[in-house]
Amino acid sequence: MEQYTVTGMSCAACSNRVEKAVSKVEGVTSCSVSLLTNSMGVEGTAPPQAVIDAVKAAGYGASLQNGSDSGKQQRADADALEDHETPVLRKRLIASLVFLIVLMYFSMGHMMWNWPLPSILEGNHVAMGLIQLLLTAAVMVINQKFFISGFRGLLHRAPNMDTLVALGSGVSFLYSTCALFAMTDAQVKSDADAVMHYMHEFYFESAAMILTLITVGKMLETRAKGKTTNALKSLMKLAPKTAVLLRNGKEITVPIEQVRKGDQFVVRAGENIPVDGVILEGAGAVDESALTGESIPVDKSEGDAVSAATISQSGFLRCEATRVGEDTTLSQIIRMVSDAAATKAPIAKIADRVSGVFVPIVIGIALITMIVWLLTGQTVGYALARSISVLVISCPCALGLATPVAIMVANGVGAKHEILFKTAESLEETGKVQMIALDKTGTITQGTPKVTDLLPANGTTEEQLLALAYALERKSEHPLAKAILQKAEEAQLPAEEVQEFQVHAGHGLSAVQNGTALYGGNLAFIQSYAAVSPEMEQAAEQLSEDGKTPLFFCRDGVFSGIIAVADVIKADSPQAVRELQNMGIHVVMLTGDNTRTANAIGKQVGVDTVIAGVLPDGKEAVIRKLKQQGKVAMVGDGINDAPALTQADIGIAIGAGTDIAIDAADVVLMKSRLSDVPAAIRLSRACLRNIHENLFWAFLYNVIGIPLAAGVWIPLFGWQLNPMFGAAAMSLSSFCVVTNALRLNWFRLHRTDRDKKLKFHMQPIFTQEDSTMKLTLNIKGMMCGHCEATVKKCLEAFPEVEQAEVSHEAGTAVVSLNQEIDSAKLKEAVEKQGYKVTGEILG
Repeated sequence: MEQYTVTGMSCAACSNRVEKAVSKVEGVTSCSVSLLTNSMGVEGTAPPQAVIDAVKAAGYGASLQNGSDSGKQQRADADALEDHETPVLRKRLIASLVFLIVLMYFSMGHMMWNWPLPSILEGNHVAMGLIQLLLTAAVMVINQKFFISGFRGLLHRAPNMDTLVALGSGVSFLYSTCALFAMTDAQVKSDADAVMHYMHEFYFESAAMILTLITVGKMLETRAKGKTTNALKSLMKLAPKTAVLLRNGKEITVPIEQVRKGDQFVVRAGENIPVDGVILEGAGAVDESALTGESIPVDKSEGDAVSAATISQSGFLRCEATRVGEDTTLSQIIRMVSDAAATKAPIAKIADRVSGVFVPIVIGIALITMIVWLLTGQTVGYALARSISVLVISCPCALGLATPVAIMVANGVGAKHEILFKTAESLEETGKVQMIALDKTGTITQGTPKVTDLLPANGTTEEQLLALAYALERKSEHPLAKAILQKAEEAQLPAEEVQEFQVHAGHGLSAVQNGTALYGGNLAFIQSYAAVSPEMEQAAEQLSEDGKTPLFFCRDGVFSGIIAVADVIKADSPQAVRELQNMGIHVVMLTGDNTRTANAIGKQVGVDTVIAGVLPDGKEAVIRKLKQQGKVAMVGDGINDAPALTQADIGIAIGAGTDIAIDAADVVLMKSRLSDVPAAIRLSRACLRNIHENLFWAFLYNVIGIPLAAGVWIPLFGWQLNPMFGAAAMSLSSFCVVTNALRLNWFRLHRTDRDKKLKFHMQPIFTQEDSTMKLTLNIKGMMCGHCEATVKKCLEAFPEVEQAEVSHEAGTAVVSLNQEIDSAKLKEAVEKQGYKVTGEILG
């Protein structure tokens, strides 16, 4: 997506006009304009100059945001987000007030309350009219931007909010000027009654007051809008400006833009880490609160990764740059938030359609209002006042700002909590999900196996059992071996060497230590070398039921014990699942694990549905099946999750996962916490609720305000609106919308007491009509590859069975069916071969 800065926009009608103009450019596939940040995101093959020319032809200015130099671009982005408009509006307002106060003294102070005037003006009504004209003209010159923008919009057949202001003020001024000339004619004819009549026809103060009040509203609006981008601006300010590099053995300070991947840099206590890197030398505590929100510093040592914008609190670090420029974690966060601000939520399209025709309709209503009042016999001045009231009370800005300000604030709040929504659409849609599919490994669990139980046999201590396993597993590359190594290192056991190390694929390991034979592996493998008691077999069975993998060990023909290894559940996973369920969301766990392990993990976490033995393409197929029933989110962290993340309505990537998973997702959870999933949904729902409030207010304001200004209620209740009060109401309407959106800054993402439960009931995923179904059989008694082949052959003999994947280690047979079959037939066939079917699961 190419990012552009757009200038000259004043309301939603402007942004709508720019979008239409750019969308017509050949090669543009999508275009989204943000009135809030004055930015535009364009996708497609159209050359930048063609896009810029289209914007200029529509009557606005545009320039390309060049992202090739990350540091300079971030500073340019930060400068673009700075509130440059409020100081200008403040100066305009002060100057306008000076002239307006003097004008009001002459027009209302003297005429209504008989305030004194200089003797030269006593009775000289023409002179008083001239003074009012000059003072009003001064206010109009000060606020000339309304007229330039407004009439330029008319010339381009794209009237905007400034057009309404310019017409309201300009018509008041022209009518009053005509009345002044008529007064001079009456003065020449010595018609005192006519002179006084025309004196009451002056609307100079209305013309000046309209401009001044709109300026007040604009200033309040821009100040409030500035606060909506505070989160993004604070992120940009975190970006370091310089780095201390090691070049030829010397330390040199260079601008951050000159740091390249592979450069070595140094960081001392109290200094910012300039780019993402890995520590080559040194150790210390690093404050990562700017990126993670965690206030407790993290201890870092050689080999650990460090991130840009974090602060070294102690020690000396020599690091190698791994990610620089736009590739750093901070830059990616900033870019995601910026891109989300430049996109539009689906709900914004409603307001855009209304805003596109709003101003022409209001101008038409104003003309009709004047004509109707003239036809009823009212004076031109009276009819004109009603018409001007319609022009100045109508506010397309409130409609245009209703969605983007809420999206921007919510994105900022999410960024502070390391929850990143890539687009405005993903922010809106996340809160609507009805089902969530969770990958198990790395999402629900830590993703790295750990030792959970040590069960030494009689005559063996835990330390002896662990030492045996440590010596045997040190040379193994298996993930389960790493868990044992970690446990042994934590216990500070000595590393003892072994000889004749051998891997028995699919079964276990063997080695010799000081002339003693060591063995480790599955039950069948160990039973070939040592006797295992029934009590130990039963304990191993229970460990398997709990989702753990039992590893058996023996020394010189004597059984030593069992070490259980499992992928440990993250501490916050059960609570996160409960929160999702309390929000009315059906929680599904997807995993490639065997049914027994999957069911054990699913039971511990409390998910609604467990679908086991699912390959990567199978996950994507399950998501497609779920989508037939409602809106689905998929949460994952690995390459194998990417197809499912893409297929889901909302893909949510755990931040510690692979780049491919993050690229495929719509939402990224940088903290890798499952509890951030309900937090993201909560924030999305709060944002959507805020948008609805804003749109309701914007529509209600115009629905009530325009008829009131037109004088619809005058015949019934006598309600009449002065143009100046209409201008005041218009100036405050947008301010109210922005202020309401700012309330999201105080939203608490992890507060559960206000969660509302959606009404949703998920039907079984697989039905008789499915062309492909999977049935997992738990089979006891398989000992080797020959057993696997026997079971596979007997199952695939059925025409209904497309394929059978059999594992004697897992004790399962995953059967792919092309049509429904009575599972009792499969069970009977397997048991005829001498094995025992202990359970089954469809999925």
